[in-house]
Amino acid sequence: MSDLLNPHPSHDPDTLIACPECDLLMQKVTLAVETEHKILCSRCGYELYHFKRRVVDKGLALVVTALLLFIPANFLPIMKLKMFGQQTYDTVWSAVIALYKADMTIIASLVLSCSLFIPLIKLICQLLVLISLKRPSIRSTGILLLRCYQHLREWGMWEIYLLGILVAMVKVGDVAELSLGVGLFCFTALLLIQVWLDSLMSPQQLWQEIEVESGHAGR
Repeated sequence: MSDLLNPHPSHDPDTLIACPECDLLMQKVTLAVETEHKILCSRCGYELYHFKRRVVDKGLALVVTALLLFIPANFLPIMKLKMFGQQTYDTVWSAVIALYKADMTIIASLVLSCSLFIPLIKLICQLLVLISLKRPSIRSTGILLLRCYQHLREWGMWEIYLLGILVAMVKVGDVAELSLGVGLFCFTALLLIQVWLDSLMSPQQLWQEIEVESGHAGR
C-alpha cells in the first residue's frame, strides 16, 4: 500500500519532514507498524519510507544466519592457488596477516576494521536492536545501539572486498591454477544477507516501532 504525504502549513519542526529530492515540507504521519506501507512525496513521488511487515522476526532470522556465516566467511579458504608445485590457501584473515608482515600496518588495520570488526559490531547492534523491540527492559539500550547502527552503515566494506577478490581471481587465473574455496561462497552469502538486512531494517520504521512499544509500555 502506498500513501502520499501532503504539504502542511504547520511550522512545528517536530511534525514536518522534508523530501530529500525536491525539498517539499510535509506533515509527518504515524502508521500502523503491522501493515506494509510506502510513503511517497506528493510532489515528486520519491519514496521516503517503506514500512514492511514482521520486520523483527525476519530481521532476527537474517541476523542469526549472518552471525553463523561470519566465522566461515572470514576464516575458511576463499580460494586455493597452485603455482610452481606450491599450494596456498587465502582467507580474509590471512590477507590481514600478510599486510601486517609486509609492514603495511595502517592498511592491515583498515582491512581488519572494515572487513571484520565493524561488520561484526554492526551485526551485534542489529541483533540487540531487534531483541530490544521484544524486550521492554532493554529498550533504552536498543535506542543507543540503533544510533550506533546508523553510524556504522557507511563503514561496512564487504562488497569492496568481494570485488577485490574477483579482480584478483581474474588476474591470477592466467598464471596459476585457481580453485574456489568454501569461504568465498560463505562470504558471498553473508554479503547478500547483509544487503537484505539493511534494506529490511528501515531506521524510520525501527524508530516508530520503538516509539509505539514505548507508548504501550508507558500505559
